[in-house]
Amino acid sequence: MFDWWFRIKFWKRVVGGFVLGVLAGWLLGPDAETWFGPLGDLYVTLIKMIAVPLVFFAVINAVASLSGQKSIAALAGRTFLWFAITAVLAVGVGLAFGWIMKPGVGVGVLQVAADYKAKQVPGVLDMLLNLVPSNPFQALSGAASAKTADGMTVLVPRNGTVLQVIFFAGLVGFAIVKLGERVAGMRKLVGEASEIMIQVTRFVLEFTPIGTFGLIAALVGGYGFEQLRPLLMFVVALYAACAFHVIVVYGGLLLAHGLNPLKFFRGAAPGMQVAFVASSSFAALPVSLRSATHNLGVDKDYAAFAVPLGATIKMDGCGAIYPALAAVFISQYAGIELSLSQYLIIALASVLGSFGTAGVPGTAVIMATVVLSAAGLPLETIGYLYAIDRVLDMMRTMTNVTGQMLVPVLVAKQTGLLDRDIYEAASTDVGLDEAGQAGTPR
Repeated sequence: MFDWWFRIKFWKRVVGGFVLGVLAGWLLGPDAETWFGPLGDLYVTLIKMIAVPLVFFAVINAVASLSGQKSIAALAGRTFLWFAITAVLAVGVGLAFGWIMKPGVGVGVLQVAADYKAKQVPGVLDMLLNLVPSNPFQALSGAASAKTADGMTVLVPRNGTVLQVIFFAGLVGFAIVKLGERVAGMRKLVGEASEIMIQVTRFVLEFTPIGTFGLIAALVGGYGFEQLRPLLMFVVALYAACAFHVIVVYGGLLLAHGLNPLKFFRGAAPGMQVAFVASSSFAALPVSLRSATHNLGVDKDYAAFAVPLGATIKMDGCGAIYPALAAVFISQYAGIELSLSQYLIIALASVLGSFGTAGVPGTAVIMATVVLSAAGLPLETIGYLYAIDRVLDMMRTMTNVTGQMLVPVLVAKQTGLLDRDIYEAASTDVGLDEAGQAGTPR
């Protein structure tokens, strides 16, 4: 009955959902948020449902498999190096577009968003200690313990547990390697569990066009142009900076490695699309992981390690471009002349911040707070940008996720873990056709 639907290429279905969502939001206005918002919420919940078990089994399987063919330490070192290089380039782009476009000049009087609340910035030691889960089952469930006002310990939901899952899964993977043939059955079981989660991912991804429709309809219907007008120049500057970074910087790095950028963007398109509409690296993780392996030819074991890691610490849009651009914007708006030392502090804080931003919506505000504080700029001014944060987050997150797929491609090319035939074929359907639909990878 629905064969005609599955014959349409995946990316075209997603684009169709996006266009129809824009139309529905425009026609229905605020009512679109009530009618179609739950579709988007359901989609994001489905994606988050599969992300943790997908990462858990994939990382265990990856560590157990990679240890026999490549040095995990060497791969991790290359991956972190490229994370840092691209973050430095992203900060430079953010500062440059702030200087060139001057989004803070000539802006009228701004009001702090009514729902803005100052963010509490965790210390470096707290972030490092948080890598190790006190209870791996809480990390797997996305929950953590907290104290109530009367001192009772309760479980609360948490989004920043993916690194804890990776840490624990890595230990389990190393244990399987150490025990060797004594746990051959467990090694096979983990591999089969990973394959099951990949199949579940294919099922969930079929809901992407509908989820895209719901998310975009709610966004367009809920936002009025009046909210954007005072800060329109900042929105344009951020989108332009992110587009430049993705197309020119990422494209240049691909060319330097002998890879066709058009093939990369075609293969990465599904992950980029989901990131744009969901505004969450964590929500886009299952799609970006499938895009990296099925569409771009990255070795599945290496990708299972690198892409989830990138989804938690590789944030060129949220942690590098946005804080740098926001700092320049606020200095221009407030009439504060930044010194060379302040620019260097902004750059350093932004680079470090790009590694500390969790892959969930809204946390870019935390990193902007870190950068403003380090540069000695007024912290309350970040509340000016909070009213339009959801619109900004779409482009920031798409930039994040594109970088999270780019780095594994570059490292895979350098280490012989890239299937060049798959990369050149540049599929766009993340393997959905393998779930039973007719046709071959497109």
